[in-house]
Amino acid sequence: MAELRQQTGIPELDEMLSGGLLPGKLTVVLGATGIGKTQLGLQFAQAGLQQEGQAGILFDMATRGDSQSHSDYAERLFQWKLREQLVDAPFDLDQIWDADLARKDYQHLFRQCGRRVTRRDMELDEWKEWKLEFVKKLDAAIAYFYANFVHGVRRTVIDGIEPTERASDSFQFHAFEYVYHQILRKECDWVARDLFRAQFRSHQAEVEQHRYDFQQIGCLLLLTTHEVMLDDLIQRPIESGDVLSNANTIILMGKIREGNRMSRALHIAKHRGSPVDESLVPYEIQESGLQLLK
Repeated sequence: MAELRQQTGIPELDEMLSGGLLPGKLTVVLGATGIGKTQLGLQFAQAGLQQEGQAGILFDMATRGDSQSHSDYAERLFQWKLREQLVDAPFDLDQIWDADLARKDYQHLFRQCGRRVTRRDMELDEWKEWKLEFVKKLDAAIAYFYANFVHGVRRTVIDGIEPTERASDSFQFHAFEYVYHQILRKECDWVARDLFRAQFRSHQAEVEQHRYDFQQIGCLLLLTTHEVMLDDLIQRPIESGDVLSNANTIILMGKIREGNRMSRALHIAKHRGSPVDESLVPYEIQESGLQLLK
């Protein structure tokens, strides 16, 4: 029996991926600012509406207040008005079971904090402040993901991580690792325990009624890189133990030189467990989103 795959919203890319992305696995998309990663992420999220009956959700980890333009892109591409779950707004846990109240599309974890994210650029006290801030916001992140997953969402897009020389130096990667392993890749009843804590027993019946399989949840991580040219991305080394070494699929997006002009192209550098088209495929950003030219 063929393994169910999540379509990306781009048929030509699905063909290159032998049918799409594997749920329960991590897919990483790398490319410089403005190369089209966010459009790809939104197309993947929107494709969930047709395939799973619910659009995917967006989790923005940008720290400097720079807009990733998610709302603008979503409305222009799909007439999709993103509903935001504010991190600092009180969340009534009793409302989680009401899809009309709990189901949101977007959360921005570190809005407008404007801080550096690399360990080597921070004093020890600043690093501790990062950790403390993350702990304060963690409950809101758990509630956001859990409230969506119990109502049928099966794909998430994580954006806004800044480029660093080493992932291990980045607080954003530290936060991502926690979210990925302790929320996205954790049994649903244990996520519920982390969320409800002392109130878990009073919600236990609802937790059982709203079980979901975390192995059916796809995760698309959009990573901004210093490298602009696709050739440089292809030659980029992968550190042992970093997020790229643990990814099931890696998609590279960069610029290529064609004579006296520059254009964009995409390359699948890694796709475990499947035959894959390893060609460099040009693409354009059109009004309808990212369009492969093959």
